[in-house]
Amino acid sequence: MAYAVKEIFYTLQGEGVHSGRPAVFLRMSGCNLWNGRQEDRAIGNGSCSTWCDTDFLGTDGTGGGKFPDASALACAVSAHWPGDGKRFVVCTGGEPLLQLDAPLIEALHDRGFELAVETNGTQPAPPGIDWICMSPKAGTELKLTAGNELKFVFPQPGLEPAALETLAFEHFLLQPLDGPAQLENTQLALDYCLKHPLWRLSLQTHKLVGIR
Repeated sequence: MAYAVKEIFYTLQGEGVHSGRPAVFLRMSGCNLWNGRQEDRAIGNGSCSTWCDTDFLGTDGTGGGKFPDASALACAVSAHWPGDGKRFVVCTGGEPLLQLDAPLIEALHDRGFELAVETNGTQPAPPGIDWICMSPKAGTELKLTAGNELKFVFPQPGLEPAALETLAFEHFLLQPLDGPAQLENTQLALDYCLKHPLWRLSLQTHKLVGIR
């Protein structure tokens, strides 16, 4: 299988349970909730099309391109790791589970990577992924009901955190919706976590410190 990749880069994970951990980000091109074109935000299939802050369109980002097979892509990911420490790769998008498959999982494991995925939960996950982080979106049908980390962008009209609490995840995190109302949304998320201690607050620390 060939893979379309928007970008590959080395940074610190900025969100969730692994916040602050060095990681190679493998951003897969494409998403099933909207096409990534700015002019089409209002007609996306999921509510996230109106506020998504990620460019996953095309293959023209740093380290991006079209890779003919799993081995070629895993080699490209490996080239971004600085050399020591526990190797960690975050497969993200867009929606990475449109492309992440068993051969790529195996190829990344063969190169010593612990593999995490950040998904909207509308696609089934192949076996072998070490860490599943799901960020559900209002108005979508979930195909994932279990994993390691549920990271909910809050607030989202049409979906409340309480509706997600029966899912089989180890960690439940609220992440304030970015945008003009970010300060208000942060206070709403903070208050919700204090009242419902199942949930933890997740901030986008990469934006706070000015890294990717």
